[in-house]
Amino acid sequence: MSDKQKKRYYWLKLKEDFFEEDTIEWLEEQPNGKEYCLFYLKLCLKSLKTEGILVRNVGNLMIPYDPESLAKLTNSNTDTVKVAMDLFNKIGLIKILDSGEIYLNQLSELVGSETEYARQKRIQRAKEDNVQKLSGKGRLEIELEKDIDIDIDIDIDKEEKKGKYSDEHLRLAKKLQSNLTEDFPKEMNKVDIEKWADTIRLMEERDKASIEAIEYVINWLPTNEFWFGNIRSAKKLREKFEKLKFEIKADKNNHKKQSQKLQYSNPSEYDDLPI
Repeated sequence: MSDKQKKRYYWLKLKEDFFEEDTIEWLEEQPNGKEYCLFYLKLCLKSLKTEGILVRNVGNLMIPYDPESLAKLTNSNTDTVKVAMDLFNKIGLIKILDSGEIYLNQLSELVGSETEYARQKRIQRAKEDNVQKLSGKGRLEIELEKDIDIDIDIDIDKEEKKGKYSDEHLRLAKKLQSNLTEDFPKEMNKVDIEKWADTIRLMEERDKASIEAIEYVINWLPTNEFWFGNIRSAKKLREKFEKLKFEIKADKNNHKKQSQKLQYSNPSEYDDLPI
């Protein structure tokens, strides 16, 4: 599959009763409430590709948004932004993470996405269905195409199954499980540890993540209450790995700033991260 076909499109999905939900309904009832709702939807759109997290990248720094920059980002009034963000935080629509990032709690329920390849296939099938209706011809070509797609998928699956996890992959899988056992004992008792080990193998072989980086992230997770509760499988670790690295680097920057303010003797102790 080409890079163009891998390109992913995102959109916002609103249920028909979206504006009847308690939080949104209450928000609309407030003075200037409709502006707050519009601002919230704009934030959702701006964070679609980052899974609900809003933060600015300035060179190598990750800088949290302030009301003025949020107002500029969404073409909103600064005073509206200040009041709205306070309300959003109070009613649970957003969460301000320790690193200053803004996390939209409900965005995962509102996101739709598909790759360029899937979009092309959907359009193609719609055209073929239309041609079939007009011509009355069968779908032989379409069925052949499906067979080809299935063969390709099977080949890809076989390639993934060719590899075998190593002792290191198994060790990291067990470490992740061990970290989670105390808080989620029933869930961890049902873990397929070999499947977890193979997922970690894929992280190293296909995603090009180093063993050191994977272990560092696994060790870091228990120190972050939000992510520790959300990463409860090797599959989820793989899905969120880049975002977790992003979070760790933001955390590192905060520690360095605090160290410099307090005049610690070694503010560079966080410079040796393997990520």
